[in-house]
Amino acid sequence: MITINPSDLKYRYPRDIENRSLPKFAGKPDTQPFNRNDLFEILPMLAAVMDELGCCDGRVLNLLEDILNSSMPRFIESREEVFDFLVGTAREELHWAAD
Repeated sequence: MITINPSDLKYRYPRDIENRSLPKFAGKPDTQPFNRNDLFEILPMLAAVMDELGCCDGRVLNLLEDILNSSMPRFIESREEVFDFLVGTAREELHWAAD
């Protein structure tokens, strides 16, 4: 599994220190709500998506952050919905860029 450090990210995210020790996304199924404003939630999610895409390119990581922060609708709330949206949207964007 890819390891992503905060310094690898394009954006800065708040840290939810109180909930840091709670389990984070480790794969589907996961119907727990995703906190898109918590670095400790974002790091494992982005790592899982990068693994699913089979990629370790920093440009793809930046694309995922852009999708997370700009394109992902607010009604997408569960961790597995976020994962599916990020993977699907990134694949579309990467396929589009390759054409």
